[in-house]
Amino acid sequence: MPVLEVPPSLLKSFLAVARERSFTAAAKSLDLRQSTISQHIQKLEQMVGCRLFVRDTHAVTLTADGDAMCDFAASVIEANERMSSYFFGTAHREKLRLGISEDFAVSQLADVLRAFRNEHPEVDLELAVGLSSALYQRYDSGELDVIFAKRRSGDTRGEVAWTEELAWISRPGFSLNPDEPVPLVAYAPPSITRTLAVAALEAARRPWRMACSSGSLNGLRAALVAGLGIAAHSARLIPDGLAVVDDELTLPHLGEVEFVALGPGRHHRSANALISALVDSTTPETAPNFE
Repeated sequence: MPVLEVPPSLLKSFLAVARERSFTAAAKSLDLRQSTISQHIQKLEQMVGCRLFVRDTHAVTLTADGDAMCDFAASVIEANERMSSYFFGTAHREKLRLGISEDFAVSQLADVLRAFRNEHPEVDLELAVGLSSALYQRYDSGELDVIFAKRRSGDTRGEVAWTEELAWISRPGFSLNPDEPVPLVAYAPPSITRTLAVAALEAARRPWRMACSSGSLNGLRAALVAGLGIAAHSARLIPDGLAVVDDELTLPHLGEVEFVALGPGRHHRSANALISALVDSTTPETAPNFE
């Protein structure tokens, strides 16, 4: 007989929907996104091979199999909580030192931390936010356990979350004067995006000047919103108030960048769970939303 190993997170989402009779209310009660709840239910139904809910635009009701699952799920969650309480009390708490690229921290980190906390309440996090190059240095020196950053040139380590071509961004409506050097706004060195931007402009023989250099994303964003120039940035993580420049086609391509997660190795259970949470958070959401 096959053994069914269901992650507790799926069962918690299932019980919340069964209790609330609403995906939206279930998400609110667990402090998760509705799309995450929908994905959990979809995965659980795939694992058990049957429908657990009948849902339409007006109602969510349990099927007969869903009704049976309620007792099983409640027993598993209760046993898991008792086990966690016994083995992972305050005397058994663990700490992970996490380093996050600043552009990702501003846009998506809160959702990752919320999901990880729900799944691993026994783990405390020490958070460092900074430029990718600096995070690599701290990781290599042993100051950080896990980092999520742009992949450093020539470094093959880590699990790839996504790959994309960088975009030129600025405030909406910003346009370049073709008769003047490109006003570049960039992170202070060392910076992966700064290096790629300068290399692309040099390769295209496009005159440029450093209009503003900043050590933080807030400084970079302020300079761009003020109209000081353009910057190379992840198109997926564009800060509020900024957009891809309208005349991007006249600018050289910046090349691709990879966002990767690095950790201490397969033996470290909680670090690998944190890496999975980081990578999963960047996966396109394909599961439907049900109410």
